[in-house]
Amino acid sequence: MSGEKLKELGLKRWLIDQCIAMGITDPTPVQCNCIPKILEGKNCIGISQTGTGKTLAFALPMLQKLGEDAYGIFGLVLTPTRELAIQIAEQFQVIGQPMNIQVTTIIGGMNQVTQGGEISNQPHIVVATPGRLADMMDSSYDTFFKRIAFLVMDEADRLLGGQFTDQLDTILKALPKKRQNLIFSATLTKNLEVLQQIATTEPFIWSAEPEVSTVKELNQKYVLVPHAIVRNAHLVQVVDDFQTKHPESSMIIFTKNCAVCQTMSVALKSLGFENVSLNSRLKQKERLAAISQFKSNRTKVLVATDVASRGLDIPMVDLVINFSVPPVPTDYIHRVGRTARAGRGGLAITLLTPRDVPAIQAIEKEINCKLSEYPISEKKVLAITLQVEVAFREAAISLEDDDANEKKQIYQKKQSVLDGHSSKSHKKRKHNK
Repeated sequence: MSGEKLKELGLKRWLIDQCIAMGITDPTPVQCNCIPKILEGKNCIGISQTGTGKTLAFALPMLQKLGEDAYGIFGLVLTPTRELAIQIAEQFQVIGQPMNIQVTTIIGGMNQVTQGGEISNQPHIVVATPGRLADMMDSSYDTFFKRIAFLVMDEADRLLGGQFTDQLDTILKALPKKRQNLIFSATLTKNLEVLQQIATTEPFIWSAEPEVSTVKELNQKYVLVPHAIVRNAHLVQVVDDFQTKHPESSMIIFTKNCAVCQTMSVALKSLGFENVSLNSRLKQKERLAAISQFKSNRTKVLVATDVASRGLDIPMVDLVINFSVPPVPTDYIHRVGRTARAGRGGLAITLLTPRDVPAIQAIEKEINCKLSEYPISEKKVLAITLQVEVAFREAAISLEDDDANEKKQIYQKKQSVLDGHSSKSHKKRKHNK
């Protein structure tokens, strides 16, 4: 395989060989349109569905430019989640292996002193979440970013959604005015004007957003739950039905927050459904372990918050379940985008009560597609309702006990420190007398 199509984009031979080694011979539309413009030195805004190769669309031209003029911290990539940051860093390392590229990940949940040392060593590429990087810049590490050539904002609509405003202000102030800005997202953001301002000069804008915001290979269904009180039982029945028919298939269940996520994970385990959970309350090591276990197919079920909805490259997800209707249509698009990737089929099922009808109608309008009903036996649901509710309540109680014990231990440690300090002070006063 010669990689002629990759060569037409203007990529050097060593990068083409790396792509071929990774099984990539045909560039995707976002790569075909954006890579040549980036190599020309233009700012770029790329809007393309999840799973279409946006990471390589910015990583390949950045590495080519780095190979021509390597120095210090050459590129900064910002992304909203820790898991996505780690994944992007890994892709840079794999592709840039022939040039011995140095990549550092700056995210929360890791030792800040160690990260400070890594920045001081001036790696070629820094991949970061805004919160931790802004903290580092406030601690005088901003001086290391004065000469970067590239700023990348991946999942830009989430970065500009308001959650990271203060941190982005801190970061952008530390960066040089003269830089190349590469901004990518899966959904056309309302903040397009803000993106153009960040780009500083007139950017090249390319959008692949189709009439239907979700891929045609995705089968989108709903389960009508007559009342929220039996939502848990409907979920368990859907999971049981699917695993019975497709025992080797994997699924992600999306929940609205960390508390629901943790409770559901514990309850499902007690009901015999092995799973791992992924949410921001977990320690970073636990989050990475959960992703590794799910990616390797050792566990078929991942219970997660929206931290898993963006950018994670998990190619073999067969089913996505929305435990409740996402309040924002774009959140729905990102969630269901975890399945039906790279031309494969997939199924998305959303549990909705009568009160959720306006929200699901807003989603249907956004994706220009009507959801159809997923058949489920109400008789079976009623038969398991009591057992399921007991499991969920016991799970909630056990987690409350765990939280109480953790808070107690923290209090005891603090008290021990204070008592020790008080004892030292008393001895000091006695000595002075």
